[in-house]
Amino acid sequence: QVQLVESGGGLVQPGGSLRLSCAVSGISFSLTAMGWYRQAPGKERETVATISNFSKTTTYADSVKGRFTIARDNPKNTVYLQMNNLKPEDTAIYYCNIKIGPSRPQFLPWGQGTQVTVSS
Repeated sequence: QVQLVESGGGLVQPGGSLRLSCAVSGISFSLTAMGWYRQAPGKERETVATISNFSKTTTYADSVKGRFTIARDNPKNTVYLQMNNLKPEDTAIYYCNIKIGPSRPQFLPWGQGTQVTVSS
């Protein structure tokens, strides 16, 4: 059974840091490119960062470049998002899922996400 379980969100002041984790089960994790996505109230879901199956390639949204770092631990079936210098506009629910591509044209069922709120 496919399962994505995000954790690590919370309330943080501007300039603060959080580390999100996503435990993945039910897929061949080490063979699958993964991504972090976020959705703020009233906005479309956007891709925050992606990472290839063996961490050789990472991509970032322009809005988070230099502040966020995506990483993965294949033996633990876990993908991480280190978020530094957080800004109020980073407030959203954060989700992990596969990276869409020719061999994976559809997202897995979404997990519950983890809420990140950046506010003073």
